[in-house]
Amino acid sequence: MTPGPRPRDRCAQNIPAPQGRSRPLRPKRVTVIGAGIAGLAAAAILAEHGVKVTVIEKNDHLGGRVSAWPVGDDRTMSRGFHAFFRQYYNLRDLLSRADPELHRLQPVDDYPLLHRRGSTDTFASIPRTPPFNLLGFVWQSPTFPLRRLLDVDIPAAVELIDVEFPATYRRYDGESAADFLDRLRFPDEARHLALEVFARSFFADPQDFSAGELIAMFHTYFAGSAEGLLFDVPVDDYDTALWAPLAEYLTEIGVQIRTGETVTSFESTSSGWMASTDGQEVHSDAVVLAADPARARELLKVSRDSLVRTAPAAQGWLENIDSLTNAPAFAVLRLWLGAPVADHRPEFLGTSGYDVLDNVSVLERFEEGAKQWAQSHNGSVLELHAYALDIDADPSEGDRASIVTRLLSDLHQVYPETAHLPIVDQELLIEADCALTDTRPWDERPEAATPIPGLVVAGDYVRCDLPVALMERATTTGYMAANHLLASWRVEGTALWSPPTRGLLRRGALGLLRRGARSLSRRHR
Repeated sequence: MTPGPRPRDRCAQNIPAPQGRSRPLRPKRVTVIGAGIAGLAAAAILAEHGVKVTVIEKNDHLGGRVSAWPVGDDRTMSRGFHAFFRQYYNLRDLLSRADPELHRLQPVDDYPLLHRRGSTDTFASIPRTPPFNLLGFVWQSPTFPLRRLLDVDIPAAVELIDVEFPATYRRYDGESAADFLDRLRFPDEARHLALEVFARSFFADPQDFSAGELIAMFHTYFAGSAEGLLFDVPVDDYDTALWAPLAEYLTEIGVQIRTGETVTSFESTSSGWMASTDGQEVHSDAVVLAADPARARELLKVSRDSLVRTAPAAQGWLENIDSLTNAPAFAVLRLWLGAPVADHRPEFLGTSGYDVLDNVSVLERFEEGAKQWAQSHNGSVLELHAYALDIDADPSEGDRASIVTRLLSDLHQVYPETAHLPIVDQELLIEADCALTDTRPWDERPEAATPIPGLVVAGDYVRCDLPVALMERATTTGYMAANHLLASWRVEGTALWSPPTRGLLRRGALGLLRRGARSLSRRHR
């Protein structure tokens, strides 16, 4: 397989592929449970190396938490906006299989971050390369008045650029993002817009979110990568632009994709593995468990006895998996409006300090299907996203109605003209199936490899020693899961790319400044 576009960042790191023969000596079959990004990534790598792959997905559409589906009248619904950052090297590599030049992704010119108090940060004119991006952001940002920078805790600020992964993840075992932000003492609005936004993009409250993950994302998106802070978005809904073309590619190389089918259990047998799906049996040599974290825990619990018989050492691993928790519920409200929003509204707006609203997308600005609907109805298609809601995972009708009311109230404050625009139709989605990246020790989180021979796991909740997260971690762990199985059969795998694993203070000439920073840090303790 020809690799996808190479990183722009000269400090991006290439992790060589495991070496071996090009294909297995004997036919191998793998069952992939889940057709989200992680499952599709694993399926691609395995099939490209001659493995017979069956992907089983409970939904009738692909993409997992980055999926889209029709809701009638040429309208589509999704699970919410996702930004395809240029640092997502492995995800872009996966997508390039069906779109070699990535023409189905288009750049967003800017994504303003608006605080309820009125301050706005933008990223369009900031240099892409560290440390100039940091300096440029601080210089132009209204949330960083120079007089307030005197209040910042210098040792804590140094920690943002004095990183080395995976050691940095372990350094913050037990510390929450909120605790770290308290130590940092950034100006309040800067804390919300520049850092807390990262925690909420994981669908988590900063009190529950890992400080190590927060710092990793600040490094990846801001302080440690020369790819810049802007991102791309698909030119149409996720299914049309991304997953349908990728599914066609996978089918062409022999992958069988079975949607609308639920795996109820799986177990190790004398000849390999057997997955039970609605009364049918699927036999294979190995299993990639790429379901969402709650579903993965459920399946492992149902299959526990068989797994422990196969590998008694798996008992502790299974208990550790069972202790994982999900992030709070999130909501996506899509509105089809009978008149357009103001022309100057950005494609995507991040918000902070509002009741529940975290971002707004004007979909006709980049999605072809939404554009066609907006043109034919002289209207707009908006998507509102709310993270970390304080409601049950299975909300009542009253809770659902309340979320709609609160989101609309926030929207009318952010875009006042929308208070007078008729709502032609609306769709509300509330889910609570995202993993919570909490403050537990890094080494207690599951890796792609498991103590059970022939079973690997993949997903954005799976531990990855590289500074990647969300869609990129899902892809990367899918690749790693496939590589692990291939290596067990002495077959070559695929190389991985990563943003730099070292921060500015640990690189080249800037590394010379590290001793001075440490000395300064000691004087401030």
